[in-house]
Amino acid sequence: MTATSATPDAPVVALTLGDPAGIGPELVARLLARDGTLASANVVLVGDPWLWLDGQRVAGLQVPTQPVASLADVRGRPDRALPAFVAVDTVRPQDVERGQAGAAGGRSVLQVLDRCLDAAQAGQVDAICFAPLNKFAMKQGGLAHEDEMHHFAQHLAVQTFFCEFNTLDGLWTSRISSHVPMKDVPAYITKDRIVEAATLIHRSLQANGVAAPRVAVAGFNPHNGDGGTCGREEIEVIEPAVRELNARGLAVTGPFPADTIFLRARDGELDAVVTMYHDQGQIALKLLGFSRGVTVHGGLPVPITTPAHGTAYDIAGRGKADVQAMANAFAIACRMAGHQPRTSA
Repeated sequence: MTATSATPDAPVVALTLGDPAGIGPELVARLLARDGTLASANVVLVGDPWLWLDGQRVAGLQVPTQPVASLADVRGRPDRALPAFVAVDTVRPQDVERGQAGAAGGRSVLQVLDRCLDAAQAGQVDAICFAPLNKFAMKQGGLAHEDEMHHFAQHLAVQTFFCEFNTLDGLWTSRISSHVPMKDVPAYITKDRIVEAATLIHRSLQANGVAAPRVAVAGFNPHNGDGGTCGREEIEVIEPAVRELNARGLAVTGPFPADTIFLRARDGELDAVVTMYHDQGQIALKLLGFSRGVTVHGGLPVPITTPAHGTAYDIAGRGKADVQAMANAFAIACRMAGHQPRTSA
């Protein structure tokens, strides 16, 4: 690991190990061993000591850290040549079966993330980057929401529009509906939600360094509705939303047929695509680059990022995990944290 460390005013970025039964601990070890990781943030790892040791063992690495008593002590530490480490006690080794979703692992993930969210609310942390988690394990462990995004929003008392972004290299996507059954999707397609989603991703891209984002909106029906003969959402909802966005000064285009819009994106014509439902964007991005994609939780008061792939239970513990998506998620967290208004702890 390089000796380069962050400047005194660098943002504090919290890293978590993710699901104890998955590849997260290995990914964090690989990330923190990379040259340059510590140059852009004051990094603090939050996790169970035994799990952190196991992640290093699986990765075949030894990554020194600087123990600190709490997240409140991270920002003011004078020596940042090593990542800080806040030890927690959330799960026992005997309660984790590698490669299997379990309630104990899900509870651990929730406890660690909640600690980071509390620190963010207190101004002690500027961004959070978490290693992959498993929603089923978290629901077994007490998650009361459809996904972690809604848990974050409730914990942070968010009242305005929020949604997941998925990113791949320079391309971002947002969606009008997310983890809901397909039969419920049409109810989510409203003018207000499209305007909010497009505005949010436009603003978030600017926070990530894109001065004039090129945002397009996907249609919902086959062939963009074929002039209303194959569905009218494009005519009655999506087109009016695009006109409203234009009236507000945002250079948003669309709707474009969902089966071709990502060809434009692939060819570099777009910075973002607003999709109507989960798989409309996810399939495209994962085909374009499964091992590089990142999920950004948009609309929250603190940037929160994670790899777009999952816990990879099938290869957990085998030392084969690809760190690139984790590194990309960390880089986005650092960039967005640098654009966030900072509250003193």
